[in-house]
Amino acid sequence: MKLTQDQIQELFKFTRKHYVEYYDVQLELVDHLANGIEEVMVQRPQLTFKEALDLEFKKFGVFGFYDVIKKKSDAMHKRYWKIFFRFYKEYFKLPKVLMLFAASTLLFLVLRALPVETSKYIPGLAILIVLVLFLINVFRNRRKQRSKTRKWLLEDMIAANGNIFIYLNFALQILLFPNLIKWPLGSPLGMFMVSFVVVLIGILFHVMVNIIPHKTEELLAETYPEYKMT
Repeated sequence: MKLTQDQIQELFKFTRKHYVEYYDVQLELVDHLANGIEEVMVQRPQLTFKEALDLEFKKFGVFGFYDVIKKKSDAMHKRYWKIFFRFYKEYFKLPKVLMLFAASTLLFLVLRALPVETSKYIPGLAILIVLVLFLINVFRNRRKQRSKTRKWLLEDMIAANGNIFIYLNFALQILLFPNLIKWPLGSPLGMFMVSFVVVLIGILFHVMVNIIPHKTEELLAETYPEYKMT
């Protein structure tokens, strides 16, 4: 027997009650539960909808929907990084690669003009300033997402910018322990390499916070066929 629309809505409420907040994960679970309940109710027609639902839910074990959520989350993490590298690698092609080397050369000239005892603080400070600017955008993206009635797992990862706070810690480590990069600043080649890495990190944040979030609608429609119907 086929479930009614009211029963389908009950399944959505059931998944939310069990801490499944993302709509794409809810869709997958509702489809799974609905198929299982329909089979049970054909085999055992004396059962009520709620009884059949309880039987199906027990099949998920003591952890409930946790394993399904984790599996989906891992898959979306891989999807996010594939999207990121799709845009990131554009900066290693003409004409954008020229901008990469121009910015690296400019930072190199700034570092070379300063004493090593001063220049060793510049990379960490530059990364930190860029991070603060980007974190402002992160909070803006989060605020926009919270205003939506339906949450999508990939959208949440885009709003979180691939856990950008990890990189904030990286910048703070350079600032707190500047001597870590003091030795490469002792030679022109090392100084240019430091400049190049700092610019690469800047581009990484630019892609995460400016490029990908502005393509959210396009990426969600590409990832979820059902997104256009919601």
